[in-house]
Amino acid sequence: MSDLDVPLRPKRKKTIVDFLVKFRWILVILVVLPFSTAYYFLIYLGDVRSEMKSYKQRQKEHDENVKKVVKRLKQRNAKKDGLVCTARKPWVAVGMRNVDYKRARHFEVDLSAFRNILEIDKERMIARVEPLVNMGQISRTTVPMNLSLAVVAELDDLTVGGLINGYGIEGSSHIYGLFSDTVVAYEIVLADGSVVRATKDNEYSDLFYAIPWSQGTLGLLVAAEIKLIPIKEYMKLTYTPVKGNLQDLAQGYIDSFAPRDCDQDNPEKVPDFVEGMIYSPTEGVMMTGRYASKEEAKKKGNKINSVGWWFKPWFYQHAQTALKKGEFVEYIPTREYYHRHTRCLYWEGKLILPFGDQWWFRFLMGWLMPPKVSLLKATQGEAIRNYYHEMHVIQDMLVPLYKVGDALEWVHREMEIYPIWLCPHRLFKLPVKTMVYPEPGFEHQHRQGDTHYAQMYTDVGVYYAPGPVLRGEVFDGAEAVRRMEQWLIENHSFQPQYAVSELNEKDFWRMFDAGLYEHVRRKYGAVGTFMSVYYKSKKGRKTEKEVQEAEQAHLETAYAEADG
Repeated sequence: MSDLDVPLRPKRKKTIVDFLVKFRWILVILVVLPFSTAYYFLIYLGDVRSEMKSYKQRQKEHDENVKKVVKRLKQRNAKKDGLVCTARKPWVAVGMRNVDYKRARHFEVDLSAFRNILEIDKERMIARVEPLVNMGQISRTTVPMNLSLAVVAELDDLTVGGLINGYGIEGSSHIYGLFSDTVVAYEIVLADGSVVRATKDNEYSDLFYAIPWSQGTLGLLVAAEIKLIPIKEYMKLTYTPVKGNLQDLAQGYIDSFAPRDCDQDNPEKVPDFVEGMIYSPTEGVMMTGRYASKEEAKKKGNKINSVGWWFKPWFYQHAQTALKKGEFVEYIPTREYYHRHTRCLYWEGKLILPFGDQWWFRFLMGWLMPPKVSLLKATQGEAIRNYYHEMHVIQDMLVPLYKVGDALEWVHREMEIYPIWLCPHRLFKLPVKTMVYPEPGFEHQHRQGDTHYAQMYTDVGVYYAPGPVLRGEVFDGAEAVRRMEQWLIENHSFQPQYAVSELNEKDFWRMFDAGLYEHVRRKYGAVGTFMSVYYKSKKGRKTEKEVQEAEQAHLETAYAEADG
């Protein structure tokens, strides 16, 4: 039996939950889609109202809201009140990770007002925004100016705060790194109520480097200054089919954006955008994009494809056509390209609405898509939620570029999920060791995609029901995730914390580096005020006693070190 052969599994007995999941589309059509559309429209009106205000007025409101946060924090009695967390409802978060930590006693701080774009500074090429500004909102503002964030995460709903405190990536990350790497300053309210501005070269530089991946456990983010780049009206996108075994597909993906002569900083050799989709163990399509002007896109013979229209085929299915017709090129309006996966939630839409990709549904009801993820979560109930945790995978594996082929083989062997999303990103060698960091000595290996200052990684996005589940076979989702996490640890790879995790605390800190994070938590008084990042990410309910004991242990350690 070859390494890629999948062992036979026994059939799984179906339950009432299987029936509920199979016909969940009825609830989605009758309830989730209409409410999602109304919700999106109300949010849009709020964004328009915000855009009508002057930057000066927005700044004034921001300052007033920050004062409210400070006042609220100072009302907390550390001996009586629980740990600080936001007042955001658990089901509102886009990620699949449990937010059961809010079931323990906690002290809520309302940040719901922080959803404004404060300033677009064209001279400094900086966007100053509040944490609840989402990707759709900011691209709607900047793209007409021929400007964009350097990294625009694909889904409209993803917020600046979530992408900074957690994880954010896009097809431009092979140049600019992860979303947090494009931030130049953070405005943070610390545990004692003080408001600080952290940059990489001021007195709060340690805080600046510790914030990414910290899940809001160091302080409350109230604003961020993020890098802008100049863009053009269209994306010239080339679809290239690749066939062979999984190692061949991985090499085709690497070759699409990483010159073999390691000239990775040469814009003539490196595209502006990169994305790969693996459709089967033998077929994939690699997409490379370059910004193009309106004049170029509209030249005779060029094809323009406005993928954002509701009746258009879902993007991943459109890309798959390259497997039959061969390599082709088209021009996509830039903003529509940025959000190409929003309408069908990558390919998750196929599970939510099995007929959602059909032409008749797209034409009649496609304008209602996508269902809002938070509303899907709010209407699924505990039983369905547990079913998805066991029978459904939404994970991102961040692996060194040269190990992509090994990761694809592992996913096929253990989960058998397709399509698989591939998106490269730089992991920079920083002055300090952060929670995620490159492999030691990578700069001496001269591998494809690497430079002396950054190692190239890839997000291997695994989203869908595993093959055994689709065939009605036994599948242990929790055990599969545990094995995945151990593979990641052994291969100096990382798992974004939005996902459901099976890591215990020891293994969590084997995957991530705790040094800077724990130092900053103690230095700025976060211990005893905010939950630690492990307990915030930990699967399952967090009892008040468990959280208090964990925080007390951190406090005692901190006091012992201070006395020493």
